[in-house]
Amino acid sequence: MSHQVVIIGAGFGGIGMAIALKRAGLEDFVILDRADDLGGTWRDNSYPGLTCDIPSQLYSFSFRPWPWTRRFPAREEILAYLHALVAEHGLRPHLRLGAGVADAEFDEDQARWTLTLGNGETLQATAVVCAVGQLGTPVLPDIGGRDDFAGPSWHSARWNHQVDLAGQRVAVVGTGASAIQFVPEIAKAAAHVDVYQRSAPYVLPKADRPYRDRELALFDRVPAVRKAERLRIFLYGELLTSGFVLSPKMLAAPMAMWRRQLCTAITDPELRARCVPDYVMGCKRVVFSNDWYPALARPDVELVTEPIERIVPDAVVTADGAVHPADVIIYGTGFGATQFLTPMQVSGRGGLSLRQAWRDGAQAYLGIAVAGFPNFFMLYGPNTNLGGNSIIYMLEGQIGYVLGALQALSAHHLAWLDVRPDVQDSFNDWVQSASRSSVWESGCHSWYTVSGRNTNNWPDH
Repeated sequence: MSHQVVIIGAGFGGIGMAIALKRAGLEDFVILDRADDLGGTWRDNSYPGLTCDIPSQLYSFSFRPWPWTRRFPAREEILAYLHALVAEHGLRPHLRLGAGVADAEFDEDQARWTLTLGNGETLQATAVVCAVGQLGTPVLPDIGGRDDFAGPSWHSARWNHQVDLAGQRVAVVGTGASAIQFVPEIAKAAAHVDVYQRSAPYVLPKADRPYRDRELALFDRVPAVRKAERLRIFLYGELLTSGFVLSPKMLAAPMAMWRRQLCTAITDPELRARCVPDYVMGCKRVVFSNDWYPALARPDVELVTEPIERIVPDAVVTADGAVHPADVIIYGTGFGATQFLTPMQVSGRGGLSLRQAWRDGAQAYLGIAVAGFPNFFMLYGPNTNLGGNSIIYMLEGQIGYVLGALQALSAHHLAWLDVRPDVQDSFNDWVQSASRSSVWESGCHSWYTVSGRNTNNWPDH
């Protein structure tokens, strides 16, 4: 089967791209997704307390506002939004679920991509738009004895809802963005929770609350008010970005907010000291929560900062020799964000492997296209993550660029478009130059970098 465009991934990026194609009158496309439903990371993650940390008015496409009920949307609302977009734009016939792509190979003579699915079936396409995101491959830590644990264990992105945590002793490994949200929730039911922390996060207050009826009515009746609120949120994010890419001195206000929340919620000086990060704000992902510090202060929650030495069938053993009994282990240990497109194999002109092209770290022109891989585009690719603003905004810009490229192919009767290597190199030189003064290259280890080089974040406003 052959299509003009194959989109890989049915999350925000893939759905947004499909809508752009439909609005431009291009109907010959299919959206492939390995899962049995759409939604991307919002489908995969279902842990307790899951909400977005970008305000709802900016976590939607500019062309389709949504009657969000809260300032920060919950998972269920976001999924409802995505399903509504699919229904409104008639995308259901274009969806092929349970169809993961294992291999993509470009034939230069035919100017066609051949995609091999996990079941061996093949598809052909003039162009491929890969919208698999950066946060789709869960990572489990390399801890000795991990497989010896006798009780239930799982990654937060594959939550086991069959296990009742009431009265259980729960070990949580990791203090990233997911753990920040689910630990306060499971602590309400569990008998005891041990939280194993490698490095403390910066946790800012989350100005969340339900929208009042009169606010929702005003948004509907006066669209300019909704747009103004969207702009206000965007500009606040750009101000936060200034501290990340220009000077950490510009983070004085967020630092004061973090310190005030920490000192108010945690009165024990020893525990408070363990909650102080040893790196510049923003070098690792800044998270938002009103519940994290109060949860750590509970008598039935312990923050463990000693490194984990090994896991035994009924406990976690730390480097100081302490044995921490556990009935359940939950890994909030993040994703293989720097391993873009994994496990898919991509081969371009002359059989060039994308993995080989990225042997020193992923890079792409505008995070969208890679030299040597014609008519192959990415959404939310290398260096397009935003440290302080909404990825939906970035996706819209990328979708517009890809649509323009596809229209150019048709208008000029071109077989394929490719990025000139010198243009890609020039862009990547700018990325690395701009990143040297950013907080992401200030010395900490995070998923934003590979060997100290920024591969994930956009280093500017």
